[in-house]
Amino acid sequence: MSASSLPPDGSFIEMTSYGETHPEVRVVHASGTVVTLSLAKAHLPPTNSTVQLRWAAAPRGRYAQDGYVVSVDGNRVEVHFTGQPAIMQSRSFVRGGGGEPVVLSRPGEADAIGVVHDMSERAVRAHFTDVQLRPGDEMTLSIHVGDELVAFPATAFKVNSLRQQVPFPGPLSVEMVAVFDDEQEESQARVIRRYIMRHQMSHRNRSHD
Repeated sequence: MSASSLPPDGSFIEMTSYGETHPEVRVVHASGTVVTLSLAKAHLPPTNSTVQLRWAAAPRGRYAQDGYVVSVDGNRVEVHFTGQPAIMQSRSFVRGGGGEPVVLSRPGEADAIGVVHDMSERAVRAHFTDVQLRPGDEMTLSIHVGDELVAFPATAFKVNSLRQQVPFPGPLSVEMVAVFDDEQEESQARVIRRYIMRHQMSHRNRSHD
């Protein structure tokens, strides 16, 4: 990698690990194919895990660079880049929404109805009740975005399950981060992108009233 494409020392970048994005990751030092990062201990990725880093590539958008964790020391992580950074247009990172109904479908299983927490044209974070899910599970997700319905094949990347215990044992609460397959139809991705941008504009207009 050229020095001009590396994130500057002291800058803040995004890191995605196990399907979860952390927006405030500080660059301690970047040189060649290695970058040292500083972040909250609760968000430290384990050694040998894969991550994706993203930072500004003005005026075109952002760099997206894959890598793997070489070492962890305190709250510092050393990441070794793999391949070359890709320029991603800013529109590819439109993210928002929340509250939309989503249907999870798997062969041989009853459909499960959940609620979207947030989404982009590449991934969705949603909540379900009393479903058994594990990272790596494949599924189809159907999401109502406004008056339209989009459906994508997807893979679960992160699953958190917690059974209600207070005041008495209750249903299993499941939060899942799923990534849409690369073969998704661009036309449906555009539907989500337009929907989120309208959603964000509507929210800004309400906040200014």
